[in-house]
Amino acid sequence: MALSAPTIDAARRMLERARCATADLAELRLDHLTEASALLDANSAVFAALCRLVRERPLPLILTLRPEEEGGRCSFALADRARFWGQLRAHGAMPEFIDLELELVEALRADDLGWSSVICSHHDLLGAMEDLDALYERMARTPARIIKIAVTAHDALDCLPLFRLLERAQRERRELIAIAMGTGGIATRLLAHGAFLTYASLERGGGTAPGQVWIEDLIESYRLRSIERRTPLYGVIGAPIGHSLSPAMHNRALIEAGLRGVYVPFETGDGRAFIRRLLHPQTREVDWHWRGLSVTAPHKESVIECMDELDEVAQRTGAVNTVVVRGRELHGYNTDVEGFLAPLRGLLDLAGARAAVIGAGGAARAAAWALRRAGAEVVLFARSPERARLLARAFELDVARLAGARFSSFDLVVNTTPLGTRGAHEDGSPVDAEQLRGARIAYDMVYNPPETRFIRQARQVGCRTVGGLHMLVEQAAWQFELWTGRSAPRQAMLEAARQALSERSARDE
Repeated sequence: MALSAPTIDAARRMLERARCATADLAELRLDHLTEASALLDANSAVFAALCRLVRERPLPLILTLRPEEEGGRCSFALADRARFWGQLRAHGAMPEFIDLELELVEALRADDLGWSSVICSHHDLLGAMEDLDALYERMARTPARIIKIAVTAHDALDCLPLFRLLERAQRERRELIAIAMGTGGIATRLLAHGAFLTYASLERGGGTAPGQVWIEDLIESYRLRSIERRTPLYGVIGAPIGHSLSPAMHNRALIEAGLRGVYVPFETGDGRAFIRRLLHPQTREVDWHWRGLSVTAPHKESVIECMDELDEVAQRTGAVNTVVVRGRELHGYNTDVEGFLAPLRGLLDLAGARAAVIGAGGAARAAAWALRRAGAEVVLFARSPERARLLARAFELDVARLAGARFSSFDLVVNTTPLGTRGAHEDGSPVDAEQLRGARIAYDMVYNPPETRFIRQARQVGCRTVGGLHMLVEQAAWQFELWTGRSAPRQAMLEAARQALSERSARDE
């Protein structure tokens, strides 16, 4: 548990909360204290309060005084930091562990610091270093018991050197903490088998470094304590990936079904390289026990060439959103189509129905093909008809200009554009209310927020509405069934998705 507190009293309260949250130990960032400068004075009230806190700590403790050059807030010179640790030791207030930067460890290596409690650390906030082995070897030459290397991952592929380093440390029987900060590095917080520890945040969306996972999610959703080297692994790739509800849905589904496994988000800009280097059984560089992968934007089309076999829907739509690992092969599927159709069953007989699809991207392609296969007459509406003509030719669709269009003659109007999405296009809608008047059903594939402007406009003029959340759950349920051969707990997945959306909305406000 990584803790940031403005005062010693606040730190004490946080340590109690960390104990109640079942953390094994807590790291207290002393450089985050408002009066951190007073720590240099052994006669100050702040120093005395810290000593009392250490002696009375409710759980094992790591103390850290991170300098600015490694991402901290401490402006003390190296000599001042060395003096602080010496004073703390002289007052008999040493915790289980202290985190010292490599430069400080090398300067103090001749001193009697109690090296079995020292974490020798290095932090790089700019990116992933090219030669981590050389850094590791330099740190291994110090008397510190534990080595910590934290870099920044802009892509999940940046984590590969850290996983290789963990394997080396295990062979050499060295205790190592290997962390990649940022959204791209979450795998190092969940799948770093053999690492000495991982860090969690006390608050959802909080933490002392980018990418820290809330402790409740870490323990209850990801089930960190039960993850082993042979734990079945599932995941999702995309860019960006932080908005994805898939981890919440699939981890809840695994728990409800009583299955071992963990589902992890991987942010990557190169889906093909990810599949080649981390997923495909014949070429992957880390020995993980993969069972399946979800694929989201912008990789659904590019990963097709990485598949050993494709189902008919993936072939016809030109997009893969689900990968199943079978033996030494990857099988690609598209569950978006079935997910799209499921909420319409019981609402509309698609055979002979007139359907308007707004948009011309990948989502429009899946929706149009699904509707055509079900027997609907489909018209594609786009701001620029020229952009839609390639898709129209592929599925023999009519194309119409969106500006000024009226949908009163349509049984179904589908928004496949991102307009209305929270955080990016939330106030947008591809049409106005009057355009929708007279249509029977309005279907928005946007799921966050659950009620978009498009949905509100449709209700205003009497349309029946379908939101994107049910489609999201259905496509995920089909993924789960492909991977596990078990019936998906759809209601639990829907509840998990709604809870995640609610929590994000509360944070945004």
